[in-house]
Amino acid sequence: MAGRLTGKRALVMGAGSSGPGWGNGKATAVLFAREGAKVVCADVNGAAAQETAAIIEGEGGAAVAETCDVTDSDQVAGVVSRMVERWGGIDILHNNVGIAKMGGPVELSEDDWHRVMDVNLTGVFLACKHVLPHMLEAGRGAIVNVSSIAGFRYVGYPYASYYASKGGLNQLTVGLALQYAAQGIRANVVMPGLMDTPLIRTQIAGQYADIDAMIRERDAKSPTGKMGDAWDVAHAALFLASDEAKYINGVCLPVDGGHHMKVG
Repeated sequence: MAGRLTGKRALVMGAGSSGPGWGNGKATAVLFAREGAKVVCADVNGAAAQETAAIIEGEGGAAVAETCDVTDSDQVAGVVSRMVERWGGIDILHNNVGIAKMGGPVELSEDDWHRVMDVNLTGVFLACKHVLPHMLEAGRGAIVNVSSIAGFRYVGYPYASYYASKGGLNQLTVGLALQYAAQGIRANVVMPGLMDTPLIRTQIAGQYADIDAMIRERDAKSPTGKMGDAWDVAHAALFLASDEAKYINGVCLPVDGGHHMKVG
């Protein structure tokens, strides 16, 4: 039986994982492949990208690993060029790269502000810049960006640069959706809430006395009493990337157990 992405060629930026387990990008790359897509797994950590590609190949899918810093335009262009040369085009672009630095304007260094903006927002801009000409030539394409409910809600922690970058990503995506809709290209956003992924252990855990306390606090903040996981994000991304969502464009979809509905 054909999968939901059979015949599609997908570029997943951030397809590795920041630690052991399933990150959002890793789960999405594997799920795309399970649904029939050929997947380029790109990540700044080449070993992590290779690990994801190896999982896909071990399951009988088609995957290529690429090492890529999304803030480097030449590296992004190279990944795109090689993918088009290898498989003839790009049907799906999935941007799942993001970092978080704690602090408001007083506490946060200017270097950290610029770094978060470069990775979280400029990286998506560069991927779109180099992929869109190929989608325009084909007359079709789906872009799925991973943002956060922090893009439009305060989530209880002082992350000025993260809030700004994710809010910018949401609106960048809306602009892309409307600019290219008539050319057969869709752009949507998945906005995770509090998720239990390796990222929180590598970038957030140091702000807590211990990891177990962090997990308990984050679980308690979720209306469901438990955080979501990478597969929740991956399944949302799969739907938005698939032809089932052919008339869905410019949507910012919360995947958060209802967290964005809370006041306080």
